[in-house]
Amino acid sequence: MSYRRILLILAVAFIGMLPFRSPAPLYYTPGEGWYYLPYGTKSDWQRPRAQEQLQVAEQAFKLANFTIAERAAHRVLLLWPLSDYAPDAQYLLGRCYEQAGKDQAAFNAYQTIITKYPNSTHYEDVLWRQYAIGNRFLGGEWTKLWNLVPFFPSMDVTAQMFGQIVTNGPYSDVAPHAQLRIGAAREKQKDYDAAFRAYAVAADRYHDMPTISADAIFRMGVSCYREAARAEYDQSMAQQAIDTFNDFMQLYPQDRRVPQAQKAIVVLKAQQVLGAYMIAEFYEDSKKWDGAAIYYNQVIQLDPNSPYAIPARKRIEALRPRLHLSED
Repeated sequence: MSYRRILLILAVAFIGMLPFRSPAPLYYTPGEGWYYLPYGTKSDWQRPRAQEQLQVAEQAFKLANFTIAERAAHRVLLLWPLSDYAPDAQYLLGRCYEQAGKDQAAFNAYQTIITKYPNSTHYEDVLWRQYAIGNRFLGGEWTKLWNLVPFFPSMDVTAQMFGQIVTNGPYSDVAPHAQLRIGAAREKQKDYDAAFRAYAVAADRYHDMPTISADAIFRMGVSCYREAARAEYDQSMAQQAIDTFNDFMQLYPQDRRVPQAQKAIVVLKAQQVLGAYMIAEFYEDSKKWDGAAIYYNQVIQLDPNSPYAIPARKRIEALRPRLHLSED
C-alpha cells in the first residue's frame, strides 16, 4: 500500500470521527486563551471574583452540567491560584474529570491537592477517591494516551497509583489497603517476587492491624506458591511458601483461610518431592552418581510415604556400587 493511500485513509477516518454538527463552539478569553463548549451551552458563566466563580462551578456540578463546572473550576485556579477557594476548585476539577471518565487526569488533579494544598479539608476524601480510581484500573480499566486514546490496562500504572497513595499518607486509613493493592497489581503481572515484597511491607508496617497483616502474610504465601509452580527445579521457593503458610497459621489459627493454607502446604510438599526426584534423575542421567543419591535420599526424607519413595530407594540400591559416599 502506497504512502499517499495510507494518508488518504487516515484523513477519511479523521473526518468520519468529526461531529456532524460543528458550530465552532470555541471561545477566547484574554489572559485565559481558547476553550471549547459543546453546542447549545451558554457562555455567561464567568464571574469577576474567585468566590462567585467557585459558586458557579459548584452549582453547575450539582446540576450535572460538568462542562461548565470544569471550566469554572479551572478559571478559579487560573486567575486566583493562591485564593482560599483554589483547593475547593481543584477538588471540583478532579470530580469533573471522574465524571468525564478521565480517571488518570482525575488522579493527577487530586494529587495536586495533596502536594499544593495539603491543608485542604478534602485531604482524606481525596485519598479514598484516588484509591477508588486505582481499584478501577486494577479491575481492568484501560489507561489512555492524552486522556483520550485507550491504551490497554497497565498494572505498572496501577501499582504506581497505589504506591503514590501510600506515599501521600503511609499511616492514613486508606494506606494499608493501598499497600495490599500494590501486591495485587504485581500478582496480576505474574511478578510474584514484587508481589511478595509489597505484601511483606504491609505485614511489617501494619502488623498491629490483624486484618491487614493476616491478609498480607497469606498473600505472601500465595505469591511464593505461584512462583514455586513456575520454578520446577527450585526447591527454595516451595520451602519459603511452606514457611510463610506455617507462620500464617501460627499467627492467625482462627482465620477462615487456614484450610487453604493447609492444602497448599500438602501440594507444595508433593511438589518438593517431585522436584527432588527429577533432580536426582537429572544427576543420574549425567552420571553424577553421588548427586543423584543425595536427591533420592531427599525424596525419602521429605515424604517416606510418597509414590516416589519406593522407586527412590530402589535407585539408591542400584547406585550404591558406584557411590563414593560413606556407608554411614
